[in-house]
Amino acid sequence: MQKRILGDSGLEVSALGLGCMGISFGYGNVMDKSEAIKLIRAAYEKGVTFFDTAEIYGPFTNEELVGEALEPFRKNVVIATKFGFKTGTTPGVDSRPENIRAVAEASLKRLRTDVIDLFYQHRVDPAVPIEDVAGTVKELIKEGKVKHFGLSEAGVQTIRKAHAVQPVTALQSEYSLWWREPEDEILPTLEELGIGFVPFSPLGKGFLTGKIDENTTFGATDFRNTVPRFSEENRKANFALIDLLGRIAKNMNATPAQIALAWLLVQKPWIVPIPGTTKLHRLEENIASTDVVLSKENLSDIIDALSRITVQGNRYSEQSQKLINR
Repeated sequence: MQKRILGDSGLEVSALGLGCMGISFGYGNVMDKSEAIKLIRAAYEKGVTFFDTAEIYGPFTNEELVGEALEPFRKNVVIATKFGFKTGTTPGVDSRPENIRAVAEASLKRLRTDVIDLFYQHRVDPAVPIEDVAGTVKELIKEGKVKHFGLSEAGVQTIRKAHAVQPVTALQSEYSLWWREPEDEILPTLEELGIGFVPFSPLGKGFLTGKIDENTTFGATDFRNTVPRFSEENRKANFALIDLLGRIAKNMNATPAQIALAWLLVQKPWIVPIPGTTKLHRLEENIASTDVVLSKENLSDIIDALSRITVQGNRYSEQSQKLINR
């Protein structure tokens, strides 16, 4: 597996990470524990060294799973986790310094480690100045409990304010062929400040694999049931993007998912996508995307075709959108 460095931080990770959320949270059926551990360890054996989790995934169960799976080779991997969501029955954000510290201590235990490699603020908390958040993580870094500070779904001004207090190693936000908003302001800002970028949902929550169409049904607990972009009508309209990926993939003896990931990897050398999966063959398919080389002609064709496609539907439900405070 190729390696990349997240911005100017010196934090080296595999070119693709593994987003672990869907193993135990968010997409309906939860994987059997033994099978989940096998999947995570298979990712490591195939060269993945960057694993992403969060206390809210479960809550707590995903961190516990990741901690157990990676314990045998903890020194050889980078584990990212997150603070900042309330874990009770009332949704919301909580980045009070005392909560950040409490989450850090609990996450260390669940992850079976003595240091968190990358500690993200999961969502910006409008009630807590970002300078206080960054200052608290800075203290945790000085104490040796955290190595690097990250933000998720933060806007430009928030990034700048946080970075002035404690250098931000990485921003994690959604970015893919069907959500390109970061290109406008976020990517130029990250490049200026020397911050790495970790796109979550790089395969559009599964849509860019080409395996989801208007006839697909999701389980009762699958959060995509609440996402406007995944309504039957919008899925049908958005399949124009899959047709595009399919044509390019066929000519390159690749899959739509591999083209989507290869496209992300070629955007900047400090971009590290974290596709998630519960299937070994999908894991292998995703990893193989690092060997797909898109030509200038391929990239030009993609951008040209995208200019004629309007993706339909919001990427979040109205309730989830309220939790994004940039």
